[in-house]
Amino acid sequence: MLVILTDNQMLSPQQVCQTCLMADQSGQPRWQQGRLRCGQAIRKLTEAQPDQFECQMGFRIANIE
Repeated sequence: MLVILTDNQMLSPQQVCQTCLMADQSGQPRWQQGRLRCGQAIRKLTEAQPDQFECQMGFRIANIE
């Protein structure tokens, strides 16, 4: 499940990506084969952390399983 991380909360992509020009046709992040196509991977500090990405709009997105 993808979530958007802010300083003090987690948001669903539906709350943020609906208005993003980089989102797909359904207003979701461009997620394909475990990668965020509209952003870049952020290096993990530990293996226990979920995969995180920074989108083109500057939001941090995590893949929580």
